[in-house]
Amino acid sequence: MSEYKKSGKIAVSAMKADVHPQTAGKYIEAAQPPAELQVKHTWRTREDPLQAIWPRAQEMLQQAPELEAKELFEYLCRMHDEAGTVAASALRTFQRRVQSWRLQHGKDKEVFFAQEHLPGKVMQLDWTNANELGVTIAGRPLPHLLCHTVLPYSNWEWATRCQSESLLSLRQGLQASLQQLGAVPERLQIDNSSAATHRVGSGGRDFNPDFLSVVQHYGMKAQTIGIDCPDQNGDVESQNGHLKRRLGQHLLLRGYRDFAEAQAYDAFLVEVLLRTNLTRRRALAEEYKTMRPLPPSRLSEYDELSCLVSQHSTIRVKKVTYSVPARLIGQQVRVEIYESQLKIFHGRDLLLGLPRASGDHGAVIDYRHLITHLLRKPGAFAHYVHREELFPAPTFRLAYDRLVADHGERAGRLEYLHLLKLASEAGEAAISALVGEWSGPQQPRKWTVRALRETLGLTERPVVPEVRLEPELTGYDALLSREVSYVG
Repeated sequence: MSEYKKSGKIAVSAMKADVHPQTAGKYIEAAQPPAELQVKHTWRTREDPLQAIWPRAQEMLQQAPELEAKELFEYLCRMHDEAGTVAASALRTFQRRVQSWRLQHGKDKEVFFAQEHLPGKVMQLDWTNANELGVTIAGRPLPHLLCHTVLPYSNWEWATRCQSESLLSLRQGLQASLQQLGAVPERLQIDNSSAATHRVGSGGRDFNPDFLSVVQHYGMKAQTIGIDCPDQNGDVESQNGHLKRRLGQHLLLRGYRDFAEAQAYDAFLVEVLLRTNLTRRRALAEEYKTMRPLPPSRLSEYDELSCLVSQHSTIRVKKVTYSVPARLIGQQVRVEIYESQLKIFHGRDLLLGLPRASGDHGAVIDYRHLITHLLRKPGAFAHYVHREELFPAPTFRLAYDRLVADHGERAGRLEYLHLLKLASEAGEAAISALVGEWSGPQQPRKWTVRALRETLGLTERPVVPEVRLEPELTGYDALLSREVSYVG
């Protein structure tokens, strides 16, 4: 109409409006826009396919609005449509009508109010399961969590690998984040994790004294969110997914998900985080203006425990049994318990380090600590309490079954102990693949550890012969006779 007033030509104005000239002529003749010319459609053009069940559906939705459309449709067709007038193909129509009913008569949903984030005020902390990344260490899956911290104002983030939602992982993750940040925000916000809010024996939601001591060391105030209200920790909850997606993309670009050791994966994680935080420097500069400097000292990232090495050559740490070298039996040792490892000291001397088990039960038995003693007492293997821990990989379990089947129960167990001895000498990885191949059904002939040594080009250590000394007693008699003569 505007173009027609300018030119007075229907063809030109229709072309500019991108409509057909006849349509343009109709609008100009009526002097009304399309919305006013359109007649509202208020009548049905066909019979209602839900006429037999919809009135009852409305009654049931009013009584129980949480009913799902599909389940309700199937129930009504079965119980209130004996004549079979409602076709199964009307399900989609029923779902749309239920949705329309909810929009008009349903209950209000919860409203979330966007919050204003002030710079330098809050750091949010949460744990997220990272097993979905499919990371492996030397071919073995690496089950792990990420202790993740986020500054909501700038979205600056940091994460550390850990095994569980424990106070140790919290202490390690929080301190690593603050050290990387180089400053301290006003508050630390965390969910109701047992690492922070469960007091042993009380069942309450008060902060643990140990957790408070960590937070207070850095001059921060601790705050938690409502129970079952993860949206109150929404920034870090959202960033959990973004972080894992970003790590997944970098793993795809890397071409493979296997790392030679866990430290290499940790370095990969640090590289991704540093690169991501580069885009947040401007907003982070605003946060630095209000944050406090770090305290001069850093808290220890381990718990300390004193243990007596039992006659079984084991120690017990936080309900988990660990094997140690037999030379330590009877000694009182000091154990530093880190998130992923144990360090065992005698006095100030570091004796050895052990990988820490995840969970609060079970055993970590290293066959290298016990194999020499088991070979001296091979009968003890059959009923050893931690026998299953002496199968370091599935291939070793397969080898044990094959050796027992080929050589009998007693001889097969002894062969397997010699196999563990070989693994302790040559390295577990060096023989694991070959052992699996020899123990499979495709290997028809019997095999022994001696044959395995020859295949690997390893010779058995020479056995030191037993030497028996038989003294000359005549010399001793002569000595006695001289002594008697001297006394006389």
